[in-house]
Amino acid sequence: MDKSVVSIFKTAQHQPELTRAMRDIISLAGVMKDLSSEAVFDSPLEMLRFLRIIELIHEESFGLTEQIDDAEMLYYRYVARYEDVEPPTKERITQIVKILVKNNWVSKQTHQIKMMSVGKRMMDALTRLANDSLAYYLEDEIGRSLFQARRDAEISEAYDDKGISGGNRIASMIRNVKDAIEKLRERELELLADRNAFPQLELIHTLMEDLAEKLDERLKQFETIEDSLVLSNLMQIGTGALNEGTSLSIGMINKYLQFMNVQQTPLQTAISPEKVRLFITKMFNPPPESEIPNAHQLFSFMDQGQYDGEQLDGIWIPVKYASPLSYTEIEKGIDFLENYEPAVADIEEVIQPTFYQENIEADSLENLMDEASWLLTKASIDTEKIERYLEQKQEADIEETIIETSSVSWSDAIRQLLGVAALEANKKVQVQPKQHVKEFDKEWEWIQDDDRKSSIRRRT
Repeated sequence: MDKSVVSIFKTAQHQPELTRAMRDIISLAGVMKDLSSEAVFDSPLEMLRFLRIIELIHEESFGLTEQIDDAEMLYYRYVARYEDVEPPTKERITQIVKILVKNNWVSKQTHQIKMMSVGKRMMDALTRLANDSLAYYLEDEIGRSLFQARRDAEISEAYDDKGISGGNRIASMIRNVKDAIEKLRERELELLADRNAFPQLELIHTLMEDLAEKLDERLKQFETIEDSLVLSNLMQIGTGALNEGTSLSIGMINKYLQFMNVQQTPLQTAISPEKVRLFITKMFNPPPESEIPNAHQLFSFMDQGQYDGEQLDGIWIPVKYASPLSYTEIEKGIDFLENYEPAVADIEEVIQPTFYQENIEADSLENLMDEASWLLTKASIDTEKIERYLEQKQEADIEETIIETSSVSWSDAIRQLLGVAALEANKKVQVQPKQHVKEFDKEWEWIQDDDRKSSIRRRT
């Protein structure tokens, strides 16, 4: 594997190709050094203007624009292209052109500024570096590590597959995923308490699944290589990290949905002591994919103050004390114990139950099972509003149904979308594609606009 990949760290020092490659890097350092003397590093906008200038030269070398005769023409092209309140002066552009000529990036001929081969490659590298940095900083704290992990996988695919070393990209990818998991654990309470964190949690889970696929693709290419045993440790670490991250992200999504649904869940009059005991037990040590929050997360979620008196400087713990007994009740208890006589009843004859055998058709049994499954679904998901609305309309757009049966809030939209999915899964409604649908003002948007182009119709 290593012998077939081009790497500067495994190339003999005396080879002339290595020397020429290092001279290209030196030319890049030379350009940066000459620019630094002009206080470019003290003003990030000056570096942006430099990148814009070399991009104009780059486009001309591809034949996308007309040729550039001199620095003055480059100045006017800059002013016409970019909206810069303080564009570089003609003298500044002339100085930059001289720096590029000095380091062999461009050649200044009589009537043309022409890009050289080393300049093209170095300008490509600078532009990609700037774009990568911008994409990195546009992400949040967790997304940056996941973005870098995905870029590692893409670089490995772009370079390693072509026989060019891209560095230890698989190891770097795994390290970035582990860093993202650590930050996700640190911010778990913050994300659970944030009402608008659901899209971010869904994005994190999607990135985890995407990285798992990319890691599998990278490792499969080393299966037939004799030296693949070197990667066995990385394979174990990477698989473990991605499994942990996926379980953690989907567990947080389940907890988030549980927090949201519990606000609209009606209380039942019957309380099962066994279920309450099991719930309390699981709160102390829930598994990663569990939707049951622990006590710390539950009290943290209460800090939102959605109900009057809920957000306080302390926490309320329910405690029930036994009421004191009066003297009259004590006397009655003593009298009952002293004069207690057990009740004696006649022995009743035990009647043996009679069993009857009844045959049920397979179709009837299937209908009974479907009906039982639907009743269990309705017990956990409220679909009454959607069913009543469809009884009136017979057929309606999916977005219209969600908003008319709840509100324009995104949390209500998720709840109603779960109800539509439950109705469709139990064959109560039919969802069909539709080209023209209504537009509604709302607090949320579809990830894919085509998802809202559907209508719902009751099944007869």
